[in-house]
Amino acid sequence: QVQLVESGGGLVQPGGSLRLSCAVSGRTFSSYVMGWFRQAPGKEREFVAYIWWRSGDTNHADSVKGRFTISRDNAKNTVVLQMNSLKPEDTAIYYCAARDPSGSFAYARPQTYSYWGQGTQVTVSS
Repeated sequence: QVQLVESGGGLVQPGGSLRLSCAVSGRTFSSYVMGWFRQAPGKEREFVAYIWWRSGDTNHADSVKGRFTISRDNAKNTVVLQMNSLKPEDTAIYYCAARDPSGSFAYARPQTYSYWGQGTQVTVSS
């Protein structure tokens, strides 16, 4: 089992920044792929970024490349999503997720993730 707890959401003006954190606990998560996804009202959950915990390799959705950065802090067992130059269309509930890297190679598909946090609201508005 892997437990995930997100924090850091809130209200920010367009162009501003937020830093989301996901505290990770449980067995064997150091071999997992960690992802951030988001879901806006009336829309499907969509991929934001993922990171391989062991290697640190990352991938970001085209919509956030150059603005968002995923990273992990081994000492704190935390996955971080640094969000800069935020836009109103970034408004959503953001979820942290984890999965075993074996099996499907579709690391951007939320359906392939086994563990999810409760989500944290991000609102970008003036």
